[in-house]
Amino acid sequence: MTTTIPALGTRTAEGSALQAVLLDMDGTLVDTEGFWWDVEVEIFAGLGHTLDDSWRHVVVGGPMSRSAGFLIEATGADITFPELSVLLNDGFEARIEQALPLMPGASRLLAELAAHGVPTALVSASHRRIIDRVLASLGAQHFALTVAGDEVERTKPFPDPYLLAASGLGADPARCAVIEDTATGVAAAEAAGCHVVAVPSVAPIAPAVRRTVVTSLEEVDLPFLRGLMTTTGH
Repeated sequence: MTTTIPALGTRTAEGSALQAVLLDMDGTLVDTEGFWWDVEVEIFAGLGHTLDDSWRHVVVGGPMSRSAGFLIEATGADITFPELSVLLNDGFEARIEQALPLMPGASRLLAELAAHGVPTALVSASHRRIIDRVLASLGAQHFALTVAGDEVERTKPFPDPYLLAASGLGADPARCAVIEDTATGVAAAEAAGCHVVAVPSVAPIAPAVRRTVVTSLEEVDLPFLRGLMTTTGH
């Protein structure tokens, strides 16, 4: 876990019961879920294997160990996980150097949270080297801390990354709003006891208790997030 600016502790924003906002990165703030799949397809094509498009839903949103392990097993490719991990990270970095599109509403939401002093964390299954590259475009100043997938023993779908982020901000997980785009990330946030806003990027996500589903970050603002603390999901 890397702190990028001093944590803001447990103070609430303008008296709201909302204590912190925890955001996923790929597919939530930056439109990069497709980048990962494109890199995987390219690498395995070079190894003589064609990836089934249906596998995309299996690998999206999870840790590299899970997605890479699945693809190696499914294809029988002659490559080890450490070798594939390097190729995946290298290929992804090459793509975001060319372009890093933000999701609609991402810049506005981050600016609004910062303007109101809401403690905010970036919580991603991506490795630290990738997060730091993306932060250059997102703006590291928007986040009190960041948690990378290779910095926790158990990453998403386990609750550990979100529990670590809440603890680092001095916040009660039950008073945190998490914004996620995949079922894997949603599972992690809900296991941590957080309220969840799901913005599906690849596969549909159904509403549930303490889980609100929207079609875009453009539907999400600070009053909306504060309102989650008094609702059970819709």
